[in-house]
Amino acid sequence: MAEQSRTLAVLGPTNTGKTHFAIERMLGYRTGVIGLPLRLLAREVYDKIVKVRGPSVVALVTGEERIVPERTQYWVCTVEAMPEGMGADFVAVDEIQLCADPERGHVFTDRLLRMRGQHETQFLGSHTMRGAIAALVPQVEFVGRERMSQLMYTGSKKIPKMPARSAIVGFSVENVYAIAELLRRQKGGAAVVMGALSPRTRNAQVELYQNGDVDYLVATDAIGMGLNLDIDHVAFSSLTKFDGRRMRALQPNELAQIAGRAGRGMSNGTFGVTGEAPDLDPEVAQAIMDHRFAPIQKLEWRNPALSFGHLDALIASLEARPDNERLAKARQADDLGALKTLAEVAEVRARASDGPSVRLLWDVCRVPDFRGISHAEHAGLLETIYCDLHERGRVSEDWFSRQVRRIDRTEGDIDTLSKRLAYIRTWTYVAQRNGWIENETHWREATRAVEDRLSDALHGALTQRFVDRRTSVLLRRLKQKEAIVAEVNDTGEVTVEGEFVGRLEGFRFIQDKAAAGQEAKTLQQASLQALSPHFHLRADRFYNAPDTEIDFTEQGGLMWGDQAVGKLVAGSDPLKPGVSAYVDDTAGPEVMQKVQRRLQHFIDRKIATLFEPLLNIQRDEALAGLARGFGFRMVENFGVIPRGQVADEVKALDQESRGALRKHGVRFGQFTIFMPLLLKPAPTRLRLVLWSLSKGLDEFPESPPPGLVTVPATETTEGYYAMAGYRAAGERAIRIDMLERLADMLRAEDSRGGFEAKADMLSITGMTLEQFADLMQGLGYKAERAEREKVKPVDQAVADASADEAAAAEAGEAPVMDAGEAGDAPEGADAPVMDAAEAAAGHVPEAADAPAETAEDKVEEIADEGEAPVAAEPAEAPEDAAEIPATPEEEILPGETPAEVAQPELEIYYTFTWAGRPKANRQNHQRRQGKPQGQEKGQERGQERGQGRKPKGKPRGAKPEQKGARNYSSRPEKKDRIDPDNPFAAALMGLKDKS
Repeated sequence: MAEQSRTLAVLGPTNTGKTHFAIERMLGYRTGVIGLPLRLLAREVYDKIVKVRGPSVVALVTGEERIVPERTQYWVCTVEAMPEGMGADFVAVDEIQLCADPERGHVFTDRLLRMRGQHETQFLGSHTMRGAIAALVPQVEFVGRERMSQLMYTGSKKIPKMPARSAIVGFSVENVYAIAELLRRQKGGAAVVMGALSPRTRNAQVELYQNGDVDYLVATDAIGMGLNLDIDHVAFSSLTKFDGRRMRALQPNELAQIAGRAGRGMSNGTFGVTGEAPDLDPEVAQAIMDHRFAPIQKLEWRNPALSFGHLDALIASLEARPDNERLAKARQADDLGALKTLAEVAEVRARASDGPSVRLLWDVCRVPDFRGISHAEHAGLLETIYCDLHERGRVSEDWFSRQVRRIDRTEGDIDTLSKRLAYIRTWTYVAQRNGWIENETHWREATRAVEDRLSDALHGALTQRFVDRRTSVLLRRLKQKEAIVAEVNDTGEVTVEGEFVGRLEGFRFIQDKAAAGQEAKTLQQASLQALSPHFHLRADRFYNAPDTEIDFTEQGGLMWGDQAVGKLVAGSDPLKPGVSAYVDDTAGPEVMQKVQRRLQHFIDRKIATLFEPLLNIQRDEALAGLARGFGFRMVENFGVIPRGQVADEVKALDQESRGALRKHGVRFGQFTIFMPLLLKPAPTRLRLVLWSLSKGLDEFPESPPPGLVTVPATETTEGYYAMAGYRAAGERAIRIDMLERLADMLRAEDSRGGFEAKADMLSITGMTLEQFADLMQGLGYKAERAEREKVKPVDQAVADASADEAAAAEAGEAPVMDAGEAGDAPEGADAPVMDAAEAAAGHVPEAADAPAETAEDKVEEIADEGEAPVAAEPAEAPEDAAEIPATPEEEILPGETPAEVAQPELEIYYTFTWAGRPKANRQNHQRRQGKPQGQEKGQERGQERGQGRKPKGKPRGAKPEQKGARNYSSRPEKKDRIDPDNPFAAALMGLKDKS
């Protein structure tokens, strides 16, 4: 019988020999797999095993490297690349506490739950995982390991005072380079180790440190994952790091993982802080020395049981939640984000129509974004790879060759070489996939050769920049006094000898107010001298930066990323503002001019892009006369003018002029003259800034949130809502384009007799009935509130009627028809039939031959006259309408008292009628019409009737008493009116003259 499989959790702090123990146990079996957290560490372990067993039986598998001999017995892999289902005798996973890592934790958790060896399984990591492993792994055995040396906290030291054989830890590339540069000037140089380096470059840099060419190592937290170096002291230059989404403080257990690299074997080690990093809290420092940390409670988890039947099913399975309280759903990883993006591409969705194609798409989405480019660019690359694989079964070799050839260049600085290395890692990863490219062996060797060449070039560039061998020798021999050196870190903070002296914000140096006296002068002089070349480099980078890196704020500021570099100032033309750059005098006039020019180019292009329709009006030489003048009014008002401000000018425009303006996108609405394209969020935001500049406002009002139809009308700055694309009405302001849609709906209503709000009106405004009533009152309507019995929905009424008929049938009674059923016309009847309720409400069937005006003609006519749209007056109810008996809602059954009858449910409704223009506006309207101000409507109506005008409807004496006031127009009826905006106006006028 086979020996029963054992599962061990080997837990302990750093420098306990856990990895060495696992390697020895694995070599005691015939086959084994070990998963390691870093590609660098995997390469180190691979080299160790090869020295013991030879290269013919040891495989190395990482995302970008694949060495698999035919007689492979031992697999050394990154955790993500561990092969599954092999049935190896031994399996080990190192740094198992990474199960709680937000980025990669779900992979480690999957290995913890599902990866097992036939005879032995080991999970290596911190004591903080003991509770989680005990809860999730049945029959696990715990093996504790004690640290072989002591670890002591020594507090803060300046970088120039750092002892030899020290490692200084930074958490960004810029910070690492800045520290290495300082050490080159102060100590003769430093080796650089980062996770982004290739193993070849990393090994060459480590060799510089190990053989004594330099006494200092500058590294990222990559050294915390098992890299064994002769380090006596570890210093943290920062206690915070960017985790891919935000800046956060490092946890004590994370600090301990890195600090534990100090001291090797039986040699004791120390750790501390340097630079701007504050002293560690005494409790945290003691916890690190005693290796006491809070246990990990939650492990990151992602569903391993994926469904490949359909794209949506795959996404749903990836987003499934765990059913164990110890597990937490992992946040969206890059591969899932890429899958969701590609699922929105029509071609990709069409191709991924079956299980194999969906599985292929998921494999493609798992290509890591080594390049660190934008999400959209990475998704575009994956789309190209997937379409090639799906259509041809292989990635296009010509295309692949061009990508590799473009990168195969070794000239350039450190940043350029680092980017090329990141790019070749992508193509190395693609070449390592089985069946993805023709001639796999050739391309695996070719991409590896390119990576080696770039690695050697990067090592040379790092050594040339950060290692000064002559200075190192002189410092050791002569121990000369150290010079003052200033540096700028990635956050813009300026330090001199590790002391904070100020901050660089954009192109301005803000001195630290804490420094005083001669010390402050000396430090400032040193920092400004060091910043002089930095200003020029930054100005060149800013001048060549794309517009996407620059933006304006709603207060007129100009930003480069998160740094303020200038502000907008009013110019001679509202659409041509100037800029004022924020540049220190010490930077020099050349830097000032370069920044000024770049900012001016940015805002000019931004205006030209967002206001292109408006600027086209200004440039149109075909516009003449009133149309040209009105076009300039539109330009002066940034494309939005309340109609009341230009009513006379609008009426003066003839059809040809209006048509010419409409070609430029100008819309003549009932309430506003505007250009719909300029109501989008981006032009609106810029329009408010330019308008605020032209008005000379001290504080610029902000634009409303995009997508809202109405907003609270709380802003008091005159003209703000028009510039924001809204019109204030009551307690809220409504977007002007939606207001015009509402006006189109209101035009079909009887605004004299009264009408109720329709569902469409409430829908487009997004308001409640109460809010809508307030809005209508703000637009000049009266809103009368009332209650009535609520009408049942159709399905409920039908159900109730069916129940009543069934009850009647059981009782042997004949069904009773209500008034509506009795009034139904027989099929094929010629004349429309109205029931009593319709007749009483004044509903008149429309004649089929009645001429109809176009909606646009009606808008222009109503807008020019300046009154609310009025529908035809309702017909009078027949005199005998009151004699028609009304059918009660519910009949009282015999033996039932009225109290037992259910009370009807009531609902609130509003009736809206046109309230007329306010007196001041009416007087202005009369002046425009040339009418005396004191003339009353009643006198005008009497004059109209005296001239023989026939009033609408029946004589007033025949009408029953009606509730509510009725409004009548004082203008004579204009029959056969021809709208000048009608495109056929000229032809119609000609026909009229002939008749």
